[in-house]
Amino acid sequence: MTVALRPIDPASHQPHPLHTADRVWPQSNCYVDLWIELLHGNGYDPLAGCAFSLTTDLEGDQWTFFKYPLADLERLYGIEVFELNVWRRLASHIADQLAQGRSVIPEVDAFYLPDTAGTSYRIEHVKTSIAIQHLDLPGRRLGYFHNAGFYEVSDEDFTNLLRLEGPLTSPEYLPPYVEVAKFGARPAMAGTALVSGAIDLLRAHLDRAPAGNPFHRYAARFGNDLQWLASEPLSSFHGYAFATLRQFGASFETAALFLGWLAERGETGLDPAIAAFSEIAATAKSLQFRTARLVGAGKVFAPEPFLDGMAASWDAGFELLRSRYGR
Repeated sequence: MTVALRPIDPASHQPHPLHTADRVWPQSNCYVDLWIELLHGNGYDPLAGCAFSLTTDLEGDQWTFFKYPLADLERLYGIEVFELNVWRRLASHIADQLAQGRSVIPEVDAFYLPDTAGTSYRIEHVKTSIAIQHLDLPGRRLGYFHNAGFYEVSDEDFTNLLRLEGPLTSPEYLPPYVEVAKFGARPAMAGTALVSGAIDLLRAHLDRAPAGNPFHRYAARFGNDLQWLASEPLSSFHGYAFATLRQFGASFETAALFLGWLAERGETGLDPAIAAFSEIAATAKSLQFRTARLVGAGKVFAPEPFLDGMAASWDAGFELLRSRYGR
């Protein structure tokens, strides 16, 4: 059985501009990145739904793992997302849902994903999410969105990824968490209605944004983080950077691009907020480089200018947005 949504060639697929090389943070996290490409690959504009990026906050030892709220996906794009009950082999569920024009989003083991070569592929067992676009069961090929692109898995990796061999149930096997993207569940917004819907979500997510500046709280703990990282291996830094610097850096760059999308469609006066959030993204990348040099080569630095600058940018950006869109 071979089933597919829109035909996509991995070799010719062009990622959305949110994932182009000129971005400060070309990738953020696997879930929001795959949704950007899943929306883009199926004819939707992913930037319209990015108001959620304004809600990023410091969550203790990490920053918000930001992602599209399911309610936003349904409101703007008419896509209903529900959890799949995995009661038979995953490949059978995938074929069934694709045949109905739906994408399947399972959590899988990156050990079997060729696009992670050099990081996880055949090196390390890591949980990640992919969005499946086509399935060729006889040919053992699977087309999927992951991170910033569209890829294909085949042969032995295909068999292991979908667990096609061995018993369906065993004490050692935990069925994966799987979502289904039900396209066309509601009419999708377009044109001026899409812009109005995006502004409505901007107002709603401003209500959900942190009441106080999260960078003041981050500054209070970052010195201790540096002391801990200075005695840790580089692998600890990579985990820390992904959970903190990359998350808020990519989130605020996404927020700046979302506001730029609105400006291109007639919303005026947003340039100062766009500049403020872009500055946070750039400073986060610089801070990541400096922290990596501390861990790798013991090069101590003063983090206060970085943290104070991001705090000031956060205040400037949110003061403008709340004065204009707050309720």
